[in-house]
Formats: sequence, structure tokens, C-alpha cells
Amino acid sequence: MTAAPAFSVIVPTYRRPDRLAACLRALAALDYPRDRFEVIVVDDGGGASLDGRPAGLDVTLHAQPHAGPALARNTGAARARGEYLAFTDDDCAPDAGWLRGLAEHAAAGADQLIGGYTVNALADNPYSSATQLLIDYLYEWQAGRDSDEGFFASNNLAAPAALFRARGGFDTSFPLAAGEDRELCYRWVRSGGRLVYAARAVVRHAHHLTLRTFWRQHVNYGRGAQRFHRRRVGSRGAGKPATFYTNLIAFPLTRARGSRRLTLTALLALTQLATATGYWRERLRV
Repeated sequence: MTAAPAFSVIVPTYRRPDRLAACLRALAALDYPRDRFEVIVVDDGGGASLDGRPAGLDVTLHAQPHAGPALARNTGAARARGEYLAFTDDDCAPDAGWLRGLAEHAAAGADQLIGGYTVNALADNPYSSATQLLIDYLYEWQAGRDSDEGFFASNNLAAPAALFRARGGFDTSFPLAAGEDRELCYRWVRSGGRLVYAARAVVRHAHHLTLRTFWRQHVNYGRGAQRFHRRRVGSRGAGKPATFYTNLIAFPLTRARGSRRLTLTALLALTQLATATGYWRERLRV
């Protein structure tokens, strides 16, 4: 019988001790052989500790000066013992079957970057709901399209450790949590690899947003998009057809009910305004 793939779960963290504790509790409850995974927490200059960590969980803590999540993930990957790396964030709680869902696809081929299914854990927060709805739309849009600009979000992502290191890991010139996952996926495909979706690898994302932080997050996504286009596909990028935007704005009509549909539609339109603002702000800085 083939042994389950060995995973190193990498969790970057920055000043969210309560969320980190919840993440570690979820990882301790994984339905996966305990001797086949380790957890590496990388503190990005926020003074994290492992006090109160769950008993029996193989977890280590590494600290670095504050430099952003891309470098934090690479720091964890450099210390990983597993043959596969599995990335999630400190505000995420993987379901019990998360690693099994990733392992199903890891066994199918070596040169695969595997992205799982992320669920918004704050259903009553319209800003968090709209942000996850945008990711869901992007995943559906890219499915079945022959493009090297598909991506998986870095809070639910797995890769063969040796290939991840050989291809340079995350690009640390992306200082924000914005665009670094897209750039990695682009470079992975350009190097001959594949992006594979693992619907059974579920993570629940509890990122509380207000109108102010929602706007700032999507401005940062725009900044990351401009940085990505400038570094990888030219200063402007290929652009999207008009149907991309009309379908995006209509997306909540099929995913929500009642007045919530109108709220989410308005917020998805606002994401595009914020992204455009960040994109042009970053472009004008050059």
C-alpha cells in the first residue's frame, strides 16, 4: 500500500494571535496520518508565539523581520521536510479532509500546482462575502480556458517541495498579500507545469472586513496586478473582454437571495473601481 504523501503545512502570520490559534486547532484536527505532516508557522515580525498550541501537533515557529507573506512562505518552504508543501493563512481553518483532498491530486502527477476550494467563514459580513465571491468568479472564469494567467489563491495551495524551490518560490518583490500567488501560478505554467483544482480540499477563510479595509484590500489587489503585468507580461497586460465584467456584476444574482444580491452586486462593482484605482496608482509610481 502506498504511503500517504508527506506534507509540510506552512502558515505565515502577522499580529493575529487569536486567528492563528484557531488555525492550529483546525490543523490538529486534520484527518491525516500524524506522522505524515508537519506545521511550520512563520512569524513575519509580529511577535507570534505557540503558547497554548494543541497537544500532539508537530509544529515549529520561525521568525523573520517584517517583510510580507511571500518571503514568509519561502522561509517556511526552506525549512520544510515534507515532499509537498501546503500553504494556508493564519485566518484560515482547513476542514478535516483538507490534506486528503490535496493528496488525491498530488498522486496524479508530479508537476502540479494544486489549488483547493475556499469558503467564506463570515457569511454575515457582506465585504468578506463579496471578496470570496470575486475569487469564486475568477476560478469559474478560468476553468476550461487555455491561458497562462490562471491562478489559485495562496491561502489554499499545494506544490511539490523540490519544484517549488527549484522555480524560486514566491517572488519576494511583491511586498503585499496581492499578486504574489498570481505571479507564482503564471511562472509555474510557463515552466511547463499544470494548475489542478482540488474541490475536496476545503479551507474556511475568516477575514473580517469593513468598508475601509475592503476598499484597501482591493486597491492592493490592483497594485499587485500592475506589478504582475509590469514584471511578467508587459506594462499593460492583455486585458479582459467586456463579458468578463458584465458576467462578474451579474454573478451574485445566481449565488445569493433577496436584497443581499443587490448588496453583493454593488460591492463587486466597487471591487473593480478599487482595483482600477490601485492599478493606476501603482503604474504612476513607476
